[in-house]
Amino acid sequence: MPTEPAQWQIVVLPPAVKVLRQLGRVDRRRIEAAVDRLPTGDVKPPGGRSGEWRLRVCDWRVIYRLDGEQRLIVILAVRPRGSAYKP
Repeated sequence: MPTEPAQWQIVVLPPAVKVLRQLGRVDRRRIEAAVDRLPTGDVKPPGGRSGEWRLRVCDWRVIYRLDGEQRLIVILAVRPRGSAYKP
């Protein structure tokens, strides 16, 4: 009997939680829905940041890391597009 692949677990770090709480309902729901679809969404690694990925959601960027061994998605930050790539 084939086994079902393990689901990815999503962990949102406090800085990202803080931003999500400040967003309007529409933007927050869009971001939450996009994160739930990870890692199959519109993603690509940002230049110069080893191991970090970005997800584009309208005018927002979700910066995250993937841990394939533990099937873990760690949301590091949620930022407006213009400031998403600044350290």
